[in-house]
Amino acid sequence: MVLVPAGEFLMGSSDEQARPDENPQHKVKVNAFWMDATEVTNAQFRKFVEATGYVTTAEQKPDWEELKKQLPPNTPKPEDDVLVPASLVFHPDEHHASPGEWWQWTKGASWKHPQGEGSGIDGKDDYPVTHISWYDANAYAKWAGKRLPTEAEWEWAARAPGDSKTNANIWQGEFPHHNSMEDKFERTAPVKSFHPNTYGLFDMAGNVWEWCSDWYDAGYYNKLKEQVSDNPEGPKQSYDPEEPTVQKKVIRGGSFMCHDSYCSGYRPSARMKVSPDTGLE
Repeated sequence: MVLVPAGEFLMGSSDEQARPDENPQHKVKVNAFWMDATEVTNAQFRKFVEATGYVTTAEQKPDWEELKKQLPPNTPKPEDDVLVPASLVFHPDEHHASPGEWWQWTKGASWKHPQGEGSGIDGKDDYPVTHISWYDANAYAKWAGKRLPTEAEWEWAARAPGDSKTNANIWQGEFPHHNSMEDKFERTAPVKSFHPNTYGLFDMAGNVWEWCSDWYDAGYYNKLKEQVSDNPEGPKQSYDPEEPTVQKKVIRGGSFMCHDSYCSGYRPSARMKVSPDTGLE
């Protein structure tokens, strides 16, 4: 693990790439804390599963009664062949132009089978584990005697002096149909494939999204703008005006899919929000 020093910084962003939920900028103090040098690997997660018998969210059949709480009233129940263990896999093609169509609900997709049934992770022990929900990540962290970072801690760690997006597995070429692989990777890359930031942390930009402990609230920064926040732990509940019925947690850092034409999530201040029961590739 890496000891990230204490400090005070201006959290959020007001630059031209900033989304509305990244402002207003506000001062934050963070105590020193420990953070894993890399994203959790397949090998590390396998040890957790073997030790505990843990079953990830993606490996479980969705609970319709819980799922419909996140949906508009009177949403019809999907067919039974949809309510199966599955996860979202990135599969864009020339016929699918909108972001919602780039992802396919893929039967059997999980951390052990990233592309669905028939795929595997043999020979990929040092790749970051994928299809991990917030619940899965939190369970792993507790088992390992650790915890998920707060959103403020994560951003402070990502803002290490001298860090830049060039040390990142992000999308090169034409997104989403052609990755020119100038960084040699079409999808995820093994951890430590790129130089660490000056704190010694790898892949704080790109590769795979990283969970934080905080609930997501689009307007949370407005509540902090008139003060210096001391180790903020995030809002007490979630609120996303785009989907007000869906509870969401914060993910940070971007992924191999980040390209400025669509997603600049590799920026230290960039915020993303996902339902805690969702795991992505």
